[in-house]
Amino acid sequence: MPRVLSIAGTDPTGGAGQAADLKSIAAMGGYGMNVITAVVAQNTKGVIDIHTPPVRVLRAQLEAVSSDVTLDAVKVGMLGSVEVIEAVRDWLAEVKPPVTVLDPVMVATAGGRLLRAEAQTALLSLLPFADLITPNLPELAVLAGAAPAGTWTEALRQGQDVAERFGTRVLVKGGHLPGARTPDALLEPGRDEPVIVFDDPRVATSNTHGTGCSLSCAIATVVARTGDWVGAVSTARSWLRGALEHADGLHVGRGNGPVHHFHHAQHVLVDTDSHGRFTDALWRDCEGVRGEIDTLDFVAQLGNGTLPSETFQWYLDQDRQYLAVYSRALAALAAAAPSESARAFFAHGAAEVVTVESALHRTRLHGAPPQPASEVTKTYSDFLLAATGSETFAVGAAAVLPCYWLYAAVGGALTEKARAAGLEPHPYGDWLATYNAPGFHLATERAKDIVDRAAATADPVTRRRMREVFMRGCELELRFFAEPVRRAGARPFAVASTHRVC
Repeated sequence: MPRVLSIAGTDPTGGAGQAADLKSIAAMGGYGMNVITAVVAQNTKGVIDIHTPPVRVLRAQLEAVSSDVTLDAVKVGMLGSVEVIEAVRDWLAEVKPPVTVLDPVMVATAGGRLLRAEAQTALLSLLPFADLITPNLPELAVLAGAAPAGTWTEALRQGQDVAERFGTRVLVKGGHLPGARTPDALLEPGRDEPVIVFDDPRVATSNTHGTGCSLSCAIATVVARTGDWVGAVSTARSWLRGALEHADGLHVGRGNGPVHHFHHAQHVLVDTDSHGRFTDALWRDCEGVRGEIDTLDFVAQLGNGTLPSETFQWYLDQDRQYLAVYSRALAALAAAAPSESARAFFAHGAAEVVTVESALHRTRLHGAPPQPASEVTKTYSDFLLAATGSETFAVGAAAVLPCYWLYAAVGGALTEKARAAGLEPHPYGDWLATYNAPGFHLATERAKDIVDRAAATADPVTRRRMREVFMRGCELELRFFAEPVRRAGARPFAVASTHRVC
């Protein structure tokens, strides 16, 4: 297990800096250590303030580690000032770690300068001590003394110039370029062509906080294990793509959120079958239903704001009637829960339906009396009461899970589409905002965890029944979403997706 030291600043939200570094080292199978260069008050929306401890404290940290621990690799991140850069440079010259990767942090992804202007020149003196530098395109331009590259060819030219001038490898990263793909290239001094070029589709997410920190530390760890730079970059890039693809599931912060460093390890939480978590299997099972929901006219029109108000009002009225039953179902689960934490979760959920979700209905419906319940509303209500009142707790929990999971997934997707399209103010923005809230996503994750734990101790017959009621709940949600437009006489299916309060 390689012993890897991160020299970096802090991030209270855990997505960048030394927090991201330690996660990346662990994810790549290393033992992580860290020396703090700056205490950064930042979150996913930007940098608020920076405190740089006295340089003597930095030197003491570096000496404390290197005098006791044999280092296999060092990753250098945020430095911030001339004095800090000089202290780290002198230490590297003395210790000569076998692997040194420099991520020349200058500006945070979420916004905010992390390197003082007068320190940029001093940073150049550090480059010859690095085995690899991993700048993004704006940082590469500073190192090359040029304007930020607007094309991949120009980026490669700048990277080659930096590699030759400072005698070090350069990983040119094309993520800041426009387009649907994100090329990267590993360059070495003395070579006219890249050692290797990568070219992959861009991952569709805004949650990219800490990607530079994470990638550079992952490369340092893998190189320390294998000695193979090309293989290390390839491995680290593949892992980071997965971390980006799963980033939207974390729901950390309201800006550019972090990547999911341990996306590849989620199956170890509750291994109820050979393919991972029980809920993972449920999600695969309902893929077809989710696809149908994603093509409903109701969902598309709700997302782009064109849903007729009378159709939305009818939908709200049916949802209001369903909520009264749903609250009873959650209360029944709370009474049957095998643990205090599960009991508190479902009891809180039952109260939330009354105090939060129903408040939206009261505001939108203006006290209008209920209309007759549709057959879909009655069928879904009867199903939930039967599943939570007559069957085991495990089965009941699986039955209500679609009411969390489907809406958290499509609600987030719709909100992102609305933002991308500039639909602000959105005619149904209060509805979308309520069910794309971090608290709702956290509740979804908690509901999944409860179902996983119940499945872990259930017999095969019970687990089969849990799958059946989960699928039935998903199918009823599909019918519930389709009913408003069908009733209005429009064609029942089209595009997009959203969620309904549960």
